[in-house]
Amino acid sequence: MRRVHAILALVVLTSVAGAAAAVLKQNRDLDERITSVALNGRVHARVVLPAGYADGNRRYPVVYFLHGLPADAKAYRGNDWLIGALAHVGPAILVIPQGARDNDTDAEYLNWGSGRKWETYVAEEVPRYIDTHFRTIRSRAGRAIVGVSAGGYGATILGLHHLGSFAVVESWSGYFHPTDPTGSRPLARGPAANAHTLIPALRSSLERKPTFFAFYVGRGDKRFLAENVRFDRELTSARVRHVFEVYRGAHQTSLWTSHAQDWLGLALAHLAKPTA
Repeated sequence: MRRVHAILALVVLTSVAGAAAAVLKQNRDLDERITSVALNGRVHARVVLPAGYADGNRRYPVVYFLHGLPADAKAYRGNDWLIGALAHVGPAILVIPQGARDNDTDAEYLNWGSGRKWETYVAEEVPRYIDTHFRTIRSRAGRAIVGVSAGGYGATILGLHHLGSFAVVESWSGYFHPTDPTGSRPLARGPAANAHTLIPALRSSLERKPTFFAFYVGRGDKRFLAENVRFDRELTSARVRHVFEVYRGAHQTSLWTSHAQDWLGLALAHLAKPTA
């Protein structure tokens, strides 16, 4: 049975990679170099523009996608499978910010001090740069922040910290407190870095700034399933509106590719539509 599952997973990944390659022939795939004050240097973001972007004057919603950690400085160039999935659900700009450097591989998308303010870079500097250089819907109504694994934690904590900037927050196989690279040991950070501690104030915050908040995890995810279930129960008890799903699968790319189209579709359904 394991061999059959492995073959099926390979077929899914191969077909998704083929679809992404076909879409890239129509889209512009850019590597933007951004001068960051928060990170004290020049860093990058991958920007994929939708088909037809160059032929009109429409403004588009933006999906900011945070990659997993630990990672090297080039990890933002990955996740090609997202491109085809996004193209199937509607025109939008995809932005994958650099979330690590070779000498800073697991910053958890948090601010650590001078030159290591990853949250400020991702949640403030990157959207400001993208809004300045591309035809975006320049309000929270046009922005989603989504992430996978450690990027799911980043999307959650940055999204909840910056509700004025993002109307959609999604975590795919993420977690809700900062961890070491193994995902098993918590890092010593303040309460603001732990999404569990934000729940008591979250209901009123989301009522003031309506936000689509959703997360999922694989049933076989031995590291993060229990915390996702706990977080769902805590949100439900606090009467915070959210969507939570548990799917068959583990902490693996085949799970994320299988559900990428549906969950990107959910994100775009809660964002403003492209407009002239």
